[in-house]
Amino acid sequence: MGRLPLRIRLIAGFAAAMLLVLAGAGAFVYLRVQYALDVRLDQDLAAQSAQLTDLVRAGGLPPNAGRTGAGEYYQVLDAAGHVLSASPGLPAGSLLTPGQLDVALRAPVRADRGSLLPISTRPLCLYAVPLQPGARPPAGQPAVIVAAVRRDQRDEALRELIGQLALANLAALAIASVVGYRLARAALAPVERYRSEAARIAAGATGVRLAVPDRSDDEVTRLGRTLNDMLAALESALDRERRFINDASHELRTPLTLLSTELELALRRPRSAAELEQTVRSAAADTAHLIALADTLLSVGVQPAHADTAPEVDLSELLAGLVERYQATTGEALHAEVTAGLIVRGDGTGLGRVVTNLLDNTVRYGAPPVTVAAAPADGLIRLTVHDDGPGMSPEFLPHAAERFSRADTARTSPGTGLGLSLVEAIVRAHDGELRICSAGAHHRTDTRFELPCAHPTAGTTITILLPSASGVHPGAGSRRYRA
Repeated sequence: MGRLPLRIRLIAGFAAAMLLVLAGAGAFVYLRVQYALDVRLDQDLAAQSAQLTDLVRAGGLPPNAGRTGAGEYYQVLDAAGHVLSASPGLPAGSLLTPGQLDVALRAPVRADRGSLLPISTRPLCLYAVPLQPGARPPAGQPAVIVAAVRRDQRDEALRELIGQLALANLAALAIASVVGYRLARAALAPVERYRSEAARIAAGATGVRLAVPDRSDDEVTRLGRTLNDMLAALESALDRERRFINDASHELRTPLTLLSTELELALRRPRSAAELEQTVRSAAADTAHLIALADTLLSVGVQPAHADTAPEVDLSELLAGLVERYQATTGEALHAEVTAGLIVRGDGTGLGRVVTNLLDNTVRYGAPPVTVAAAPADGLIRLTVHDDGPGMSPEFLPHAAERFSRADTARTSPGTGLGLSLVEAIVRAHDGELRICSAGAHHRTDTRFELPCAHPTAGTTITILLPSASGVHPGAGSRRYRA
């Protein structure tokens, strides 16, 4: 069944359900008609039985001399089941079985002789009543009156009804199946069209989108729009990877070329010890640059997924140590305001690289004063690094966190354009969000948090939102650091 086409399986299920519904409806109609016909027969039998009972009680019926209408019969039985009187045309013997006779001596009994299917030659409907309820007259005395009518017309009507219901239900099932098949084929036609277009894309076609109607909003249409969004995201990711490969090859080619050139020049003619030392030092610097670049590329490309079981990190202590160490190492004046007891789950080393990269970018491209702040906000931890420099252009903000992306004003300074890319990768791995705001313009790399920005309008502010592991510990306060 699972190998059949989907439309066939749908029609099979639909036909089975329709068959059950039609069979139930047919059974209901049959039982209602049978009940109505049986009520009519019971009324006739009750009237006939009352008439026969009155005749017997008035003086008895002579054997085989009762007056009955066409198709109406009777029998008068004693307590032993012997026929005392009967209508002409009935078979010899009692119409009642011994068990039915035993019940009829005490209360009325309704019974049938002959079956509806297969057709009986003499179908009868019986109604037996006792002449003396509760008493058992001696043998030879009338004890039970049996009234009977033929059921030919009633059975014929029921058989004809069964045939008509069967034909009508089969016709209705066939029509419903055909209509259901056409509807299923029409409903699944867009899916088949999507499949063929997806096959074209898999074969290498680019820029192809599924043909989705604009005026419809059913499930298949929404599926097509989602697939188009997925295709757009895949193409965008592919374009970013291609740019990354091109930019990475360019960034790696430059120091490799310089290193190769320096070594070739050093080997062209004899060099003094000082010249060789200078060449080796220059090659070592280029090698260190290559190692740092490769390490950054690997860090950006591969980030571990953040898990709820990750260890807790005291972000307050981490920031305090990094800010103090950064001031002592670089001599830059920093202002920090960090709320104590900020706990997150994740990688302390990765979070330290985030803060270090942000401080490097701020000191390198921004202008003092530089402010580092961290505080709880609506179940999150908000970390901001702000400077009063000229900032970035609004057009560059959406590309600031892309790999090897550098503003025009920063192209003459050292750097590879991977700092914010690494920051975004680490923050995303910790289920956080990176925001870059400069000169009144705002850019969010994600939209998972609805917390509004809170920073000065002038200068540049990098905001990082991280889920808090345990909120702020009791008794927490704020620490301020100034060079």
